[in-house]
Amino acid sequence: MPARLKLLSAAILLGLSAPLWAAKKVDLDYQVRFLPESDQAEVSLILENSDLVRSLTFDLGDKGYYSDFQADGSWQQDSPQSGTWQPGKGKSRLSYRVKVNHPRQSGSFDARMTPDWALLRGDDLVPSAHLVKDDQVELVARLQFELPKGWKGVETGWPRIGENRFRIDNPARKLDRPTGWILAGKIGSRRARLGDTEVTVAAPVGEGMRRMDILTLLTFIWPEAQAVFPRDPAKLLIVGAGDPMWRGGLSAPNSLFMHSDRPLISENGTSSLVHELVHVFSRIRDTDKSDWISEGLAEYYAIELMRRAGGMSEDRYQAIRKKLIGWSKPVETLRSEESSGPSTARAVLLLQELDREIRKHTNNQRSLDDVTRGLMRLDKASTKDLIEISENVMGRASDVLDSPLLR
Repeated sequence: MPARLKLLSAAILLGLSAPLWAAKKVDLDYQVRFLPESDQAEVSLILENSDLVRSLTFDLGDKGYYSDFQADGSWQQDSPQSGTWQPGKGKSRLSYRVKVNHPRQSGSFDARMTPDWALLRGDDLVPSAHLVKDDQVELVARLQFELPKGWKGVETGWPRIGENRFRIDNPARKLDRPTGWILAGKIGSRRARLGDTEVTVAAPVGEGMRRMDILTLLTFIWPEAQAVFPRDPAKLLIVGAGDPMWRGGLSAPNSLFMHSDRPLISENGTSSLVHELVHVFSRIRDTDKSDWISEGLAEYYAIELMRRAGGMSEDRYQAIRKKLIGWSKPVETLRSEESSGPSTARAVLLLQELDREIRKHTNNQRSLDDVTRGLMRLDKASTKDLIEISENVMGRASDVLDSPLLR
């Protein structure tokens, strides 16, 4: 056969066989039914074609929240903390029940369900799992809710594709789980489009959530946030409720929680709302006793974004610094697994000093913003990473970061 015909034949064969190499899509449907009378949710995972999925091993934690497992195929629970599902042939279902209320020792709640509403994180509905599947398999995940009688709707941080139905897509993970905050029941919502992000502020009716105030503050600082963080979420959900929910803020993927009594701007001049928003935008996670990085940056920008947007005078900024200096005076090191309030205050002061140092040695061409964007590209950030990125941005060793606080 002539060489040209051989090449043509090879090309035709490659073209015919290419679809065999393409990703095989398998539908994965999460179905959730809330059961307020028993403080539980009934969750089902349904694989449309189980033949291409070998197993899912779930981390069930040590609180005993999960029970009543029923499975097509096999369910093996070797310990209270771990269980493995091996789906059957064809269409397979795994069902179980999960306790919704998560009380703290203080008596407040991280998640709660009443006869009229449920407020929780999807991470708890579907625990983290190790997925074993064929390399060419791609799961297409959706989340569907069945609500009790009288409940009006549901909000998540994921795109809505139907009534009480959402598309779950996280390219960074093999298993698309419905992570982030979920609010369902008799709820009120306000919406706005800020930049490329669809923002929803939602709370149970009668919980005192200042939805329009939150949207107004976000509209005010949004352009400054966009200038720092190059990744705008397609959707952002902000949920809230009053006591006995925990009196603070908690961020999650594409969403955050704020207690409805928390002021948008605290008396010390910072904003818990903007602090949690920075966590959502940056997604910086830390390692090697470096929690001061994520917490320090969140508090630094909670001040700085307000300042850049024109919501803070220079006098007010200096007054905030004075309070931070007084509060953080006892701090001798920033290195810890969990940053305390005084440690976070000291971290903010160090980051402010670092920003000034970078601007000085780059003729105002670079700033801490460049360091933050570098940290955002890491899976996890350590103190060593921050020092290396800062000195690379600045083009020289940092005097600010040569500090006993970081040793």
